[in-house]
Amino acid sequence: MAVLALVVYLTFIGVAFGWRMWLQRRRTGDSGLRGLSRTAPEILAGIALFGGAIAAFLAPVAELAGALPLLRPLDRPAARVAAGMLLLVGFLVTVLAQLQMGSSWRIGVDPQETTRLVTDGVFRYVRNPIYCGMLFALAGLALLVPNVLSFAGGALVAAGLEIQVRFVEEPHLARVQGERYRSYARSVGRFVPRVGRAS
Repeated sequence: MAVLALVVYLTFIGVAFGWRMWLQRRRTGDSGLRGLSRTAPEILAGIALFGGAIAAFLAPVAELAGALPLLRPLDRPAARVAAGMLLLVGFLVTVLAQLQMGSSWRIGVDPQETTRLVTDGVFRYVRNPIYCGMLFALAGLALLVPNVLSFAGGALVAAGLEIQVRFVEEPHLARVQGERYRSYARSVGRFVPRVGRAS
């Protein structure tokens, strides 16, 4: 399972980031990569996201090297079936949401930039479907290679996304989109339908 997890992880990273930046550049002349500014929330989010991504990559490597034991209660056929379903859903949701963002897709925030607010497609159900898909995929990988590193990686990425969304992206969107975004946030959940709506 570790080899499969490694292949799936690298494929996901390649498609969700490499291919999407290539497509963005081909369509708009801009890769969409904005990176992180120097604000404390973005730095903290970046550290958590990078650390989580490294841990998720090292989880199958550690399994192949025999360096970490699997969590035996989760090393079951049923968990592997669930892993496959989570990976498939996560991959499809991530790619679909990225495509539906069109030219508004970005990695990072430029405080001076205003893009079209996307509220249709999967964005009708959750405000951050790309991140939602990523978390599904990481949960699938954790079940495929259930060791301490895979779960730590997922937890770090989840924490990083929470910080990025709450303290960077949502304030930026509220500032540049105004009442249109605030109304959208009041009616659509943050990561789960109907959960995390703004008050």
